[in-house]
Amino acid sequence: MRHLPQWLDMLADDDIAFIRNFVVQSGSLKKMAQMYQVSYPTMRMRLDHLIRKIELADDAEEDSFVMLIKSMAIDERYDVETARELLEGYRKNKEEQS
Repeated sequence: MRHLPQWLDMLADDDIAFIRNFVVQSGSLKKMAQMYQVSYPTMRMRLDHLIRKIELADDAEEDSFVMLIKSMAIDERYDVETARELLEGYRKNKEEQS
């Protein structure tokens, strides 16, 4: 079995479904907006979030916990300040253990 690329492996199921639908709709955000019954700007924002998550995964220097926190901040599951505090505490703890 093939190994999934890191960027694909870190995406949530709804992100993968979005990519699938995007391809099936020939990359048309207008058609995607109709399918999801949202406005075009909302669909554009959803795509921008997904792009940021994929770009984040391309940063191979980040460990998986850091990528998870950043990904959750992109998904707005944490506000940016909370994500910064979590990462700062994680990095400080990691330095103390070294």
